[in-house]
Amino acid sequence: MTSYKDSGVNLNVADELVDRIAWRVTSTWTEDVVGNFGGFAAGIRIPAGFEHPVLMMSTDGVGTKAEVARQTGLLEGLGYDLLAMVADDLAAAGAQPIAMTDYIAVGKLDVDRVETLITSITDACNDADVALLGGETAEHPGVMPPDQFDISATALGIVEFGEEIDTSLVAPGDVIVGVKSPNLRSNGFSLVRAIAAKSLPLDGTFPDTDTPTAEVLLEPSIIYSPAVVNLLARVRPHGLAHITGGGLPGNVIRVLPEGTRAVIERSRWEVPHVFKVIQRLGDVPLEDMFRTFNMGIGFTCIVSDGDTDATLAAFEVCDIEAAVIGRIVEGGRGVEIR
Repeated sequence: MTSYKDSGVNLNVADELVDRIAWRVTSTWTEDVVGNFGGFAAGIRIPAGFEHPVLMMSTDGVGTKAEVARQTGLLEGLGYDLLAMVADDLAAAGAQPIAMTDYIAVGKLDVDRVETLITSITDACNDADVALLGGETAEHPGVMPPDQFDISATALGIVEFGEEIDTSLVAPGDVIVGVKSPNLRSNGFSLVRAIAAKSLPLDGTFPDTDTPTAEVLLEPSIIYSPAVVNLLARVRPHGLAHITGGGLPGNVIRVLPEGTRAVIERSRWEVPHVFKVIQRLGDVPLEDMFRTFNMGIGFTCIVSDGDTDATLAAFEVCDIEAAVIGRIVEGGRGVEIR
């Protein structure tokens, strides 16, 4: 006789995990959440103040940053990376993130490790006022190695109909405000891992610093969405871009209408040290760096010239650095980094 446990899935361990995480998940809930923990689904009421609400959704993961975390055991920041990927995408559409679900796939269920991951996710959700409605942890024995895992999430956001970001408003003369990122966030880690394998040992000290390499590479993402929601209460941006895979060129172009060109000046901000080291050790062309990494700008806002000060203030009150990094000009649709 062969049991489910014999095949590699231990339901008792799964039950233990549920018992451990229940209070953490429900700590993110407000009175708007409908349902009970452990049910088949949970919902959330639409917050007050919306007359014609539009629901938006975003799905993403942290990519192979999870592999670096697995190798080093530094899992505590991945929840912030995960929420940032989906919540900041929603914010770029003008939506307020209100809820999220997660999915964790493992080769073999390690309760302590998964609890650490979920603790990180719930900490991030609490910081960003996003309800973690539930999720799924799935064992894949024989498909994934026992110590392997991957995480992803889907987030729900809400915006008043007609107040979505209308990128057709982007016009020559608009200002590009760059919101700073001190670290890698969650993109470019396949290249980072290739460089690390050759010349950047994860158990060593990061070049020109006293900080362990693993800590530098795994520094958690800033979650921009609360500050962006604050911005949306002050001004009407013409375009918002979350700088993920593709970097500034690949993401800013997504909000440009025909006949407009973004001119970004590299001298307007200091590229963080981590990117300089990666470029040097990997002998990576500068163009490839800008198309792979955020290079110190994790989010951009295209606003009218008269809204520049209010835009900068919206991030300043949230303790996030931002600066004018360029302008929109007439020309062929594209992004020019000078």
